Amino acid sequence: MKFDFVPNGVCARKITFNVENGRLYGVNFVGGCPGNLSAIVKLLEGSDAMHAVKLLKGNQCGTRGTSCVDQLAIAIEHALIEAKAS
Repeated sequence: MKFDFVPNGVCARKITFNVENGRLYGVNFVGGCPGNLSAIVKLLEGSDAMHAVKLLKGNQCGTRGTSCVDQLAIAIEHALIEAKAS
């Protein structure tokens, strides 16, 4: 399933990704720090979605209280709940 998420409190304006059989594919950030986020995208391709949440949740960017990857973790959690409900 494809998911779109509008993050809050970060430079990225949109996050899209697919979850297939509990794995992440096609993660994409619109905006944000291109070098860091493109590396994160490569590392996450095909990874276990729940494992990604555990790794990324709570990471902060400066004093924002969140980060692009923290917002991705939140988005993945929402997506997994939505997929389970379907």
